[in-house]
Amino acid sequence: MPAQIVLKKGKERLIHNRHPWIFSGAVQSMPEIENGEIVELLNIDRQLVAYAFYAPGNQIIARVFEFCSSPIDVESADYWYNKVKRALDIRKTYVVSTYTNAYRLLHAEGDFFPGLIADVYNNVVVLQFLIKGTERIKNWVVEAFERLGFDYIYAKSKKVSQVLENMDIPKGWISSKNGPERVEIVENGAKFYVDFQNGQKTGFFLDQRDARQLISLYSKGKRVLNAFSYSGGFSVYSLLAGADLVHSVDSSEAAILLSEENAALNGFAVPKHEAFEQDVFEYLKQIKQNTYDLIVLDPPAFAKTARAVPNATRGYKELNLKAMKKISPGGIIFTFSCSQKINRELFRKIIFGAAADAGRNIRILAQTTQSLDHPVNIYHPENEYLKGLVLQVE
Repeated sequence: MPAQIVLKKGKERLIHNRHPWIFSGAVQSMPEIENGEIVELLNIDRQLVAYAFYAPGNQIIARVFEFCSSPIDVESADYWYNKVKRALDIRKTYVVSTYTNAYRLLHAEGDFFPGLIADVYNNVVVLQFLIKGTERIKNWVVEAFERLGFDYIYAKSKKVSQVLENMDIPKGWISSKNGPERVEIVENGAKFYVDFQNGQKTGFFLDQRDARQLISLYSKGKRVLNAFSYSGGFSVYSLLAGADLVHSVDSSEAAILLSEENAALNGFAVPKHEAFEQDVFEYLKQIKQNTYDLIVLDPPAFAKTARAVPNATRGYKELNLKAMKKISPGGIIFTFSCSQKINRELFRKIIFGAAADAGRNIRILAQTTQSLDHPVNIYHPENEYLKGLVLQVE
């Protein structure tokens, strides 16, 4: 039977609001058990209200994965299998097709499974264990995916999780058999190689699927710059949509090589597609005005902590200002922020500031967010991290 945590009097609203994070200040009594163990969460009247992963010593002392008023057998393989299956059923209904075989299957709190990310690339599942609690149930998780028909399961952990959570899962295969070194996927009909072992995050930015599809509407006959291109997602979509030329720019040599491979995989090479290993800020500074008709700005997170927000704000403004000044009249800018600490309102204000300094008439044609296989738990708005604007610059 799991140990128990009792909430302080007056903290019932936490349960009513169903936010999955329980902070240490809300807890009256805590058991002396190990990090990551499953606990029962009780109200002041000692009534069961939830099950959670325990994290003693952390500010977030418990991450709830099940709100309930009566006992559930959460320490069983079937419970975790059914949780994963419900998430998979949604993806099979709305995402998976003969044209798309890469998707996020578990989006942590967005799928009521805090501490675990699961991305599917064709026949490979890449798991990111983010907290000790999900590491402790690793065997149940692996069994769930294998029961659902996934043969190859690969584990990765963020460095920050390894340090803060004392994670013990090494990078590598955790399924009963090993899979390929990398995999080829199809997304909306476009083909890509995914280096899930050595690439960024789990290997591919699945959250931008909808935005990549959207860029197809704007790319025909355009000269396109894909800045922070990584493996060339936006580049390939633009090429397939009939862009005159596409340039991919990234500071990573490995990313540049992969973007060239992905362009070639879809039938494009020099001069239609060229890739440049260079700092994006310097590249935008050096190019001549009117070089591009469409610019994609999809940088990595500039603000991973609240303390980094002021510097990140300046970085986003400088980046967008450079693009606004250089793009040709009537050009389109796809601009994004994946920094969770930069909310949608602040991002709009940053872009407004850049536009005012650029002194050009600018319209917002569309707004984007993460694709639907990255759902947002309505009680946990922190899950909504990706925001984007499609701008037309006169």
